[in-house]
Amino acid sequence: MTLIVRDFRAADAEAVAEARRSAFPYLVTTPETVAWEAASAPPGRHYRLLVAEADGRVVGTCETGVFRDSDQPGQAFANTTVRPDAQGTGAGSALVSAAEEHLAGLGAAQVLSWTLDEPHSVAFAERRGYRRSRGSRVQRLDLATAALPPLDLPGGVELRTAADFADGPLPLYEADAECSEDEPGDVAFARPQYAEWLALTWEHPALDRELTSVAVVDGAVAAYSVAHTDGRGRYWSGMTGTPRAFRGRGLAKLAKNDSLHRARAAGCAVAFTSNDGENQPMLAINKWFGYEPAQTEWRYVRELAA
Repeated sequence: MTLIVRDFRAADAEAVAEARRSAFPYLVTTPETVAWEAASAPPGRHYRLLVAEADGRVVGTCETGVFRDSDQPGQAFANTTVRPDAQGTGAGSALVSAAEEHLAGLGAAQVLSWTLDEPHSVAFAERRGYRRSRGSRVQRLDLATAALPPLDLPGGVELRTAADFADGPLPLYEADAECSEDEPGDVAFARPQYAEWLALTWEHPALDRELTSVAVVDGAVAAYSVAHTDGRGRYWSGMTGTPRAFRGRGLAKLAKNDSLHRARAAGCAVAFTSNDGENQPMLAINKWFGYEPAQTEWRYVRELAA
């Protein structure tokens, strides 16, 4: 077998999407999102999408770059995917080695990587000197059979969609930026500029504006629930949040409920979401909706030699 690691080419988009779906079937991944991510990454991220090719077939990939907006200098990422039928071939090791070499050349001090909570994946990370950090819980909801709660709209609250903000999404940006600042995680980010948010969040090809629900109170965005879809019946909940001034009123639950109802009506068959293991409010909300555990991921961290 001839194994090579190289940079992504536009013609690889379908094969990369297929590889990701085979390893992470809960993700909303399409050739369009793969190509868009590679083409749209800000220069300061030093993003590379590496591809492992065995005898001309794409068997794995690794997204790597630096967290340019992290408040801790030197943090970087390397997230590796290998097709289940190609594990043990050396593809993962070759991808990680190439990513670490790239990051070391940029002066990165710390590499963070998401790893499935499976014996093979955990052993692979720990053999390479990575240590376990935070956990993330992926959850699944069968939309075809789920007993979604009825929509009970409180007085003074209006439900809209992101599509209603097409001519001016600034209120959504402001709400999203504030809520993201409070989201638990091991990387703390500075608030993005509006232009960057437009490019990387609002224009994301998987964003389904018709299914992204927004609760509005007195003209202000009071809660929202972001929906990503893949055209294959999969729905992924992105950020669900409530700006600080409106918390404690159940509005995040309302927005997500509305989005799930819209998703089912649009033909989505299965919904997935992921929460930080310490994000108890959202874990409780998703349990209330009937989500069931699907997968656990761990963030693994390695310090690069100076």
